[in-house]
Amino acid sequence: MCKRSQLIEYIIQDIVDMLATDQNIEYDEAMNMFYNSEVFEKLLDQETGLYLESSGYIYDLFRDERNFGHIVQAEI
Repeated sequence: MCKRSQLIEYIIQDIVDMLATDQNIEYDEAMNMFYNSEVFEKLLDQETGLYLESSGYIYDLFRDERNFGHIVQAEI
């Protein structure tokens, strides 16, 4: 397994764990929610470089997608 794949797997595990804990839902339900998100698709796309960001940052993007219906990225 390449380093990029490992990073993505660790991030997915972190986010699913955070989601299950925050929402008080089962792990498989949290996995389903994340796997069916736009953020998940962007995470897998090497061109976005999202896999280089922290799990917390990506989880915030996911929460924004859930709350607003799309990814919201703050302006710097």
